[in-house]
Amino acid sequence: MQSFRTEIENPIVEKDIIELANKIELFHNGKIDEEKFRSLRLARGVYGQRQEGVQMIRIKIPYGKLKSNQLRRISEVSDEYSRGRLHITTRQDIQIHYVDLDRTPELWSELEKDDVTLREACGNVVRNVTASETAGIDVNEPFDVSPYADALYKFFLRNPICQEMGRKFKVSFSSTDEDTGLSYLHDIGYIAKIENGVRGFKVMVAGGLGSQPRHADVLFDFVETDKIIPIMEGVLRVFDRYGERKSRAKARMKFLLKDIGLDAFKALIAEEQKAIELKTVVIDADAYVASKPVSVEAPEVEIKDQVAFDLWKSTNIIPQKQEGYVAIGIKVLLGDFYTDKARLLADLVDKYAAGEVRLTLRQNIVIPFVKEDLVPLFYTELEKLGFVEAGYNKAVDITACPGTDTCNLGIASSTGIADELERVIKSEYPQYLKNEDLVIKISGCMNACGQHNMANIGFQGMTVRTPEKLVAPALQVLLGGGNLGDGNATFADKVVKVPSKRGPEALRLILNDFEANANGKPFVEYYKEKGEKYFYDFLNDLQDVTNLTQDDFIDWGEEEKYVKEIGIGECAGVVIDLIATLFFESEEKIENAKSSFEDGVYSSAIYYAYQSLVNSAKALLLAENKKTNTHAGIVSQFDEFFIEGGKINLGTSFSELIYQINKNAPTKDFAMNYIDSANKFLAAVRTYREAEQSKLA
Repeated sequence: MQSFRTEIENPIVEKDIIELANKIELFHNGKIDEEKFRSLRLARGVYGQRQEGVQMIRIKIPYGKLKSNQLRRISEVSDEYSRGRLHITTRQDIQIHYVDLDRTPELWSELEKDDVTLREACGNVVRNVTASETAGIDVNEPFDVSPYADALYKFFLRNPICQEMGRKFKVSFSSTDEDTGLSYLHDIGYIAKIENGVRGFKVMVAGGLGSQPRHADVLFDFVETDKIIPIMEGVLRVFDRYGERKSRAKARMKFLLKDIGLDAFKALIAEEQKAIELKTVVIDADAYVASKPVSVEAPEVEIKDQVAFDLWKSTNIIPQKQEGYVAIGIKVLLGDFYTDKARLLADLVDKYAAGEVRLTLRQNIVIPFVKEDLVPLFYTELEKLGFVEAGYNKAVDITACPGTDTCNLGIASSTGIADELERVIKSEYPQYLKNEDLVIKISGCMNACGQHNMANIGFQGMTVRTPEKLVAPALQVLLGGGNLGDGNATFADKVVKVPSKRGPEALRLILNDFEANANGKPFVEYYKEKGEKYFYDFLNDLQDVTNLTQDDFIDWGEEEKYVKEIGIGECAGVVIDLIATLFFESEEKIENAKSSFEDGVYSSAIYYAYQSLVNSAKALLLAENKKTNTHAGIVSQFDEFFIEGGKINLGTSFSELIYQINKNAPTKDFAMNYIDSANKFLAAVRTYREAEQSKLA
């Protein structure tokens, strides 16, 4: 690998990129452990994909807002380093695929020229902060949540308290009580409110999807805006200390809340308050620079198909609170589009709108600030790009993850079946082109990246086995999920499992019954009234695997017989269990602490020192084959085995030493003493380790 140097002016960003380049070189030279390297690259948006030797790059788009120059930059990078295809995720990110690992630092450097980052797009960190795509233009919003989402994203980016958590952490902002940001399924979700003329948020905590979905709890019914960052810092500190780290399947924050309960969780947050430097963080919403529309005369255009135009207007135009303007919803099939279209779209919004687009949670695009008299022009221009398909955010607008196309964890095709189900709806149920009530989502595995278990109708990729032990791709059919608003929702029930090729027939049976028996009720109410057994009974025949044909063994979008291939998932990174590596990391964290101390950022310096203390203790515990599932567990185990056992003398208990972090304010004097304690502790445990090894020599 050639030596890489960046031209980025921001020294913090430059350091990040050069560090990635250096670690790639160390990895190639066998000087860094593969699992440690995986953890580092994931936190830099570099993610392994199903195909060997290439990477998926996840590009972070905070709250889905993308300026035209950034869209052009991403397009240039995709053309140069990938294959010219852009994929919009259900977290408002953009992913590109088939990237050479050695070129990722250079790729990152190019993106940063227009303030686009990869940092913390993957890994055990605070992931992309998402928000309602209509933030700032929503006719029902009490205020624009964008400044608050922006401030929170920036505060926690590179923040030491959330760089090495046991699992990923997801945050959302909803503009209205409709909760289009889906607060109920996030680790923290904020819903905009106004009480007595004061801006604030309802705060939801510890929601999640995956194989065991959990509805978020209400942490606060209302907090003022200057409290949202300190509240999240307290939550993150508790999660970092008490969250599971060894068993990835139980490491999300929802499991911590399930184990200890909301009251105990609140008590732990209260214990952290002294350690939190900023009790309030005032966010100046007026200083936030929102995009402004251009002033331009509407040129004359000819609409060739008035019927198609009228249908498109009825499904894809979004009312906007700014008088004289609307937003346009672009339905992007499976979230995939190409760079040639992206560039032309960037030119269009520059010339006739506000120079920005929004990426949506349903993998679509919104163009805000379109003058009403420019709608015909936009239709004709978007038509040239193939971007005028009717049905934005309607039943025909199906969400799907990449599935077996590129994902290591994909069990069955999600994109192939999504394409087929959309075809069925368009051709056989055209009335659903305008139906906003029905939401259909598909995931290629149980991890729910396609959010299948919160949909009215969901499909999850699985397999079925015939009596002859033959394996065919299958779909779990889930029914009855839905967003009820204001942080309330229902999760879908697993009803039947059918061979994938019978997915369209399952959809037909469900829609036919819905049409005949719902009596005008929304799908969630209809499902609740009928009950799970009702649907099981009329779908059950589709589960029969004794009569499969050859076609049933070929998945949607494929030509060859299905072979189940599941790789190692990287969504959460991997815990590093090498003793020498942990000692080395402890040294690095002490150096980081000293650097933050010199910069006057004492709270960060203290947290780096805390991480060093935990790492050092963990190293010795691993040498003795002791459990290291949580930070709190490491502290108690170290006391029990090494301090109470008389093996190491600290002059105090380890818990007394390390838990000074939440008993002292983050002052200069405390930071200095705490860093010194971390240094001395590392020396003590290293001395013990060397003595034990010498006995074995």
